[in-house]
Amino acid sequence: MSTIGFIGLGIMGSPMAVNLAKAGHTVRGWNRSPGRADALVAAGGTEAASIAEAVRDAAVVITMVPASPQVEAVAYGPDGILENARPGTLLIDHSSITPQTSIDLAEAAAGKGVRVLDAPVSGGEAGAVEGVLSIMVGGDRADFDAARPVLDAVGTTVVHCGPHGSGQTVKAANQLIVAVNIQACAEAVVFLEKSGVDLAAALDVLGGGLAGSTVLTRKTDNFKNRDYRPGFTLELHHKDMGIVTDAARTVGANLPAGAAAAQLIASAVARGDGALDHSALLRGVEALSGYGQG
Repeated sequence: MSTIGFIGLGIMGSPMAVNLAKAGHTVRGWNRSPGRADALVAAGGTEAASIAEAVRDAAVVITMVPASPQVEAVAYGPDGILENARPGTLLIDHSSITPQTSIDLAEAAAGKGVRVLDAPVSGGEAGAVEGVLSIMVGGDRADFDAARPVLDAVGTTVVHCGPHGSGQTVKAANQLIVAVNIQACAEAVVFLEKSGVDLAAALDVLGGGLAGSTVLTRKTDNFKNRDYRPGFTLELHHKDMGIVTDAARTVGANLPAGAAAAQLIASAVARGDGALDHSALLRGVEALSGYGQG
């Protein structure tokens, strides 16, 4: 079992830290805003007063923060991870950030004797709570192998994807697929309801056929009940689609459906829906169709 400093106890980070504590690891958690460590403490972990306190003497440091600027904020500087972690520490970044940020972090960490894996996750809040996340990992294979006991405590599909930055590239592809899938599901919901079809029955049979997907399974209740409590927010998906767009431009990949989905997500955020679950793309389809809440 490892001593783990966990940075970022938000919607995803808190249940992940809890699962690590339940698995027998010693977990010290820190969050920028106070009041987020209660669940971790209840599971047997402790709350740190600073990043330095969280990472000092930790064999593993985990970060789960919103975006590249936040990763850089907690990693660098005199109060950051790299200045306070001991040499040999394994830094696992579960945040969804640009591939280049991950590459730069790994290079900077190497100068401090800190090993880095970029290990973004998929599965949303439910997957984090259940410990069944899909984890796509970039970095040295030996470091990946060393991290498996930690990664296996929070995920069930854990795959080494290549060198530093590879995990973030695969995560970007994941967010592309999820965005297009949610939009297609939302359009189907409005089409079905406006056609007078029983939505619950329709989604049930669609889920059992080729149209079935993890997105449809996990978001069916959101669609049926118009329940947009956030498991993963539109604002965060908007950020991720920016990563997809930039990375695709860099490598010369044309993503027409992805571009359309990115614009629809941006529109939802601009309308004020950024704090809602990304299944709230349904509200945009309703608005375009002159139907429902809009």
